[in-house]
Amino acid sequence: MRGPLAPRALPLRRTHVEQFDALVMDSVVEIERRLAESLGSKFTDLRHIEFAVDEVPPESQNYDADIVEDRGVPLSKLYPAQPGTVAASPRIVLYRRPIELRAEGKAEMEGLVRSVLAEQLASLLNLPPEDLEF
Repeated sequence: MRGPLAPRALPLRRTHVEQFDALVMDSVVEIERRLAESLGSKFTDLRHIEFAVDEVPPESQNYDADIVEDRGVPLSKLYPAQPGTVAASPRIVLYRRPIELRAEGKAEMEGLVRSVLAEQLASLLNLPPEDLEF
């Protein structure tokens, strides 16, 4: 399989981490598009929000309203904006391994990522989560 078109130094396909990152960003783009369609001129884009993926949640974490969890395991966390600091923008972090372990297949993982993002964005934007799910 290796040759001039696929040198040994290049992977033949994306890693699980790269695939998950792409899934998160594709979901953000789709949610943003749907918000623009439904809210029109009242909607400002999501560029002011940082999105990140961590492998697993930190060991010591306060479990409060800004965490989406399943059976006591955090799937994501919303870090509110802190103007005047390095964290001036709000940040949503998704935890890849807990999400992957809960999904039985690609379609279920896509749905779970969209649902987690919708819940966090709804909280941040003061919208009902149903308005963001697709």
